[in-house]
Amino acid sequence: MKTLLSLSTIAAITASAFAGTASAQTAVSSDPWITGSVTATYESSYYFRGLWFSNNNTYNGVNLSAPLADKLTLGFGALYTQAADTTLNNGDELEYSELDLVGSLSYETDFATYGLVVTNYHFFETFSGEVNGVGQGANADLGVKNALDIGLTATKSIGCTTLSLGAWFDTKIDAWYFEASASYNYEVCEKLSLVPMVQMGYGIDYYVDASSDGEGLSHVRASLSAPYKLTDVITVTPYVAGNFALETRKGQNLTESQNDLFGGISVGCSF
Repeated sequence: MKTLLSLSTIAAITASAFAGTASAQTAVSSDPWITGSVTATYESSYYFRGLWFSNNNTYNGVNLSAPLADKLTLGFGALYTQAADTTLNNGDELEYSELDLVGSLSYETDFATYGLVVTNYHFFETFSGEVNGVGQGANADLGVKNALDIGLTATKSIGCTTLSLGAWFDTKIDAWYFEASASYNYEVCEKLSLVPMVQMGYGIDYYVDASSDGEGLSHVRASLSAPYKLTDVITVTPYVAGNFALETRKGQNLTESQNDLFGGISVGCSF
């Protein structure tokens, strides 16, 4: 149920202009009707909505978008991730892999861009992974291999600052998750930017353990990325991040994952 930079990144697919002809005398636009990107990523620790899942993950993803009408865009995305090497405290090797399929509609207004996002998650070794073929986790998490959530998002840009709000309903466990984030894009030069970002989450019955009352703040995540444009279509983005567990995550994350610093690097190609 995760992505490298969170599923809101996939959901907020950039709108593109419609290409077509008004008459036989009108020149055909060179803008493509469908646009998209492919990415390949490595990340040292994998967190989603404040919850730790595995270490040393590789990711491969694709995003596609097409305009349906003026200011209305349809998006599709797919992301596969697999843990290359996750050694638990007892020496066991955790196996974890996941495929996310995303469909979205985004509508741009003068005030903000609003999104409707539907995400299907498939956990190949169950939600909490496997050790020697045996599923991990407890209670409702044990044996879970599929889930689906429906989200509403709002994103507003003010100069170089981007503010985002999102609410998601998990149909698997009838639970809610809310998130707010803010980022700032500082252009160092034409090819390089620095982008600090902070996120905070809040869950209601959203994958919490028995010691929690089921509702509360999940985490704070702070990150700094440095996207560098190698070419007009290829961007390399190294980043560092910190995940800080709050009340509904402290009973779930491993001791070393309560407050964790990690990082990664992503290579993306747009078309």
